[in-house]
Amino acid sequence: MSDPLEEILLAMKSTAAEIARLEGRLARQVASFVRASPVRRGVAEELAMALCLTKFKAHALINHAEGLVDHFPVVLGMVESGAVPMASAVAVHDAAAWLVGEKAAVVDEVMAGRLSGKNPTQARRSANAAVARADPEGLEERVRKQQEDRSFGLRHKASGIAGLFLDNASVEKAVAAYVCVDQQARRLRNGGDTRTLAQLRADVALDMLLGKQFGGEVKAHVYLYLDALTYAGLRESPAQLAGHGPIPASLARHIASGTKTVFQRIITDPVSGQVMELGRRRYRPKAGLAELVRVRDRECRRPGCTRPAQFSDLDHCDRTGKGWKNGCPTGPATLVGLCRACHRLRDVPGWHHAVDPDATLTIKTPAGQTYTSRPEALRP
Repeated sequence: MSDPLEEILLAMKSTAAEIARLEGRLARQVASFVRASPVRRGVAEELAMALCLTKFKAHALINHAEGLVDHFPVVLGMVESGAVPMASAVAVHDAAAWLVGEKAAVVDEVMAGRLSGKNPTQARRSANAAVARADPEGLEERVRKQQEDRSFGLRHKASGIAGLFLDNASVEKAVAAYVCVDQQARRLRNGGDTRTLAQLRADVALDMLLGKQFGGEVKAHVYLYLDALTYAGLRESPAQLAGHGPIPASLARHIASGTKTVFQRIITDPVSGQVMELGRRRYRPKAGLAELVRVRDRECRRPGCTRPAQFSDLDHCDRTGKGWKNGCPTGPATLVGLCRACHRLRDVPGWHHAVDPDATLTIKTPAGQTYTSRPEALRP
């Protein structure tokens, strides 16, 4: 009699192998799609909308797909056969993507014999060793190029929670920064602070970034959508933070309690809940219109893009796609917020934008797909 636990485990392994085969197939399809596109600009945005990905994830998918198809076909073949997960193949690619020609082919063959049974972390370490042997002289150039790609960013998580990341930093500076934060956290802990070391490290790092140890003042412009009754503590409706999403009422009240917080009255349509008018006491008419559109849109209006509207361009567009240069009038019904990168898609062949009087944005892509975006109602 078979063991039910073993049967479940074998079924899971079969499912994981099937997932790998599908991901391998997807990688080839993505590479084919990119090469069939007449203009590369905008391909990541098209994939992001088609596959419900962020633009960052779409760029990463394109990079891995093209790299595996072109330089690591043997490793990709193992994924397509279900022998190894795509995550392990991606680890090999990321470790060896800078190799070209015969050196890449050598690593491809070597890693094909090492991947079986390895998790992605083990695959990355093994690939790093193979790369170092294949091109020891190239290590210095690789580090230099990676440091050129250093970045600092924000990653939204659950409601009211976010993370910061610093990537591709020089190792000696990253280690020194961590030691600096850790030492300060330990001083506070040894002085009787009841927070955990992990909490103290996080708080110390944030204080340093905000300049608090130098007497700096936090200045930020964010859109917080908080109804008056919740602000007064008479109800606990979640608020909305543009670019992030819902946050608890208590956190919204804490943010709104800042000494330099500016309040602005918003009037919504009683039926649709859409923003109709803002209190304009502090703004000239043109500035008030721009503020109205940004408050209404909250985020970039390309479907899937979550860049906050206050950092976006205002694009003139009517229902025929006519823009400002062609006589499109200026008003709430002909203005939409688009981040700079998505705004520039208007100039890429094959992309077409149109805005209906109710501010619905329709985007047609070079691949013949149509996507719509409507401003989210401020209240149900």
